[in-house]
Amino acid sequence: MIERDLKKRTKRFALDIIRFIEAVPKDDTSRILARQLLRAGTSVGANYRSACRAKSNADFVNKMGTVEEETDESGYWLELLGEAGKVVDDKVSPLLREANELVAIAVASINTARNSGGRS
Repeated sequence: MIERDLKKRTKRFALDIIRFIEAVPKDDTSRILARQLLRAGTSVGANYRSACRAKSNADFVNKMGTVEEETDESGYWLELLGEAGKVVDDKVSPLLREANELVAIAVASINTARNSGGRS
């Protein structure tokens, strides 16, 4: 995937998370889970942008590891909100699918960078 396309995709993911959170119920549990999701989901794009400015291959791998972790964590909070019945499944599913795809892209980029000594 081209770097600028992934920058746009991770930014869109953050915006979709923001819109999703705006519709989450306002009870205490939902607010806490939504706050965690907001933190993780919006950091994906910021951390990817940071990875694009990495100073070395090792720095790139490290920063992409953070992208992977934050994206996976976003998936976790989405799963909790859905399984706890706080949101309807048809709202969670597209975001969860995108989180899983972004995790796969991050893992592939890390593996490529480790194996070839270059970035992907």
